Amino acid sequence: MIKEIKEDEFESVVLKSKEKVLVDFYATWCGPCRMLRPILDEIAKDETKNIVSIDVDDAESLAREYGIMSIPCLVLFQDGKEINRSVGLKSKSEIESMLK
Repeated sequence: MIKEIKEDEFESVVLKSKEKVLVDFYATWCGPCRMLRPILDEIAKDETKNIVSIDVDDAESLAREYGIMSIPCLVLFQDGKEINRSVGLKSKSEIESMLK
């Protein structure tokens, strides 16, 4: 399941996680973001995958801090550090290979 988080939850949910966390930076008005969501929902059915989403319009300073210039932007974190990034609409297989 994809968890929608707010900016003030980012540190505890993402940066302090012991697991890899895929963060979906998106906006409700973004067409490609809406197209990506069902793909992420499908991947998230695997409960070993830790996926969260955060609306850049509600988390502008966080988006600025991580240099989110285009959305959708998927950022993979491990041990509080960014280890991979993907911008734009991606296929299920592209996202799954990013998570390995």
